[in-house]
Amino acid sequence: MLNSQLINGVMIDWDKIDRGSYLRGIDAISGVDQITFTHAVTFFVGENGSGKSTLLEAIAVAYGFNPEGGTRNYNFSTYDSHSELCHAIRLSRGVRRAGYGYFLRAESFYNVATKEEEYSRGPGGRPQHFHEKSHGESFLALMQNCFRANGIYLLDEPEAALSPQRQLTLFMEIDRCVKEGSQFIIVTHSPILLGLPCAEIISFDGGPLHPCTYEETDSYQVTSMFINNRKQILRRLLDE
Repeated sequence: MLNSQLINGVMIDWDKIDRGSYLRGIDAISGVDQITFTHAVTFFVGENGSGKSTLLEAIAVAYGFNPEGGTRNYNFSTYDSHSELCHAIRLSRGVRRAGYGYFLRAESFYNVATKEEEYSRGPGGRPQHFHEKSHGESFLALMQNCFRANGIYLLDEPEAALSPQRQLTLFMEIDRCVKEGSQFIIVTHSPILLGLPCAEIISFDGGPLHPCTYEETDSYQVTSMFINNRKQILRRLLDE
């Protein structure tokens, strides 16, 4: 079956990675030469430090996004922290061209919001006034105003500033865009977002990255365990 995604896959040339690079010590991606995206939504899941954001950032930079986030038109650097992985990545693009795109990094969104104000002062600018909103409101405003049809969206922990109710709003925004031809690659710990139907979940835990089911994710298992056994778990955690 023909893969109709905007980004069909990623190829990694490890010969372009320094022999002493820390990237070779990341179990999930070390030695992985190719990753294929067959779904309109792909989730990266795994423990902190498992390599999820490192890979997403490299894909974003290889696609042409600014390492700190924004659209492909954003060009600034507050702190140069991205890895060399982006130089070893080659993207396999689909026959369709994305009409729009955005790279969202929760940790550097303040810098992007500041730059957005500067860019919007130019001719034809439409300021979003992100700094005048709460962190969560600005995240949601970005997603509601910038998510469009036939777009490519790379999101690193988009739930970071969102309440559970707002995560459901984002859930619906993603579904709307997918129905309009968009593609998402998302790093998340949210058991709400991970419940999106017809998404592929790729786990970075337990060796090389591999697909897993919703129920197999730690986000689902730990949340479910806590909700269903809250008193026993609190007793065990706080009394010992």
